[in-house]
Amino acid sequence: MHRITRRFAVVAAVVLLTLGTAVGASAATVLHFGYHQVRAGLPTGIKHFKLTSTDIRAGKPIPARFWGCADAGVSPQLSWSGAPAGTQSFAIQVFDRDAPTGSGFWHWVAWDLPAGTTSLATGALPPAPAVSGTNDGETSGYTGPCPPAGDVTHHYTFTVVALSVPSLGLPASTHGAVAGFVIGHNALGSASFEATARQ
Repeated sequence: MHRITRRFAVVAAVVLLTLGTAVGASAATVLHFGYHQVRAGLPTGIKHFKLTSTDIRAGKPIPARFWGCADAGVSPQLSWSGAPAGTQSFAIQVFDRDAPTGSGFWHWVAWDLPAGTTSLATGALPPAPAVSGTNDGETSGYTGPCPPAGDVTHHYTFTVVALSVPSLGLPASTHGAVAGFVIGHNALGSASFEATARQ
């Protein structure tokens, strides 16, 4: 009886330890409010081309004039080259994966940029017949970074996507996640860089 009781106690301790670890991990997951990517928004195997900016350096902090705390901020200059043959239009996306929302934050989404477009000037609107979608701040066009004070460093991915169609046929009221779904289904290639912001 003594052996059985001791064996039972050891087994019970192992079970409780395992359950405690699982509950702790579950609690940690519940308390994590940052975005966790489950799958890529763009298909694998598409061509990658080049995206640069004279205003923002890849891997570096985004200058204050492009932030959006007091107002929407100014959209940065972008240039791209090397898009795949057959490109019929472009889309632009700016996404913050570190926003404490559980689903990230879309700062800019635009589509139907003409195939001949290779750059946007600082503060410029995408050329007609481009459509500026609705960002997660519920405004149209670009809205700059404004991470919460004291939060972790936020990483902003700037992306230009080459599309196989001249128009996505989406209204300007379309939000980033829905636009991203349609963009992904028509993507021929993409170019991107990442920059940061923290306050």
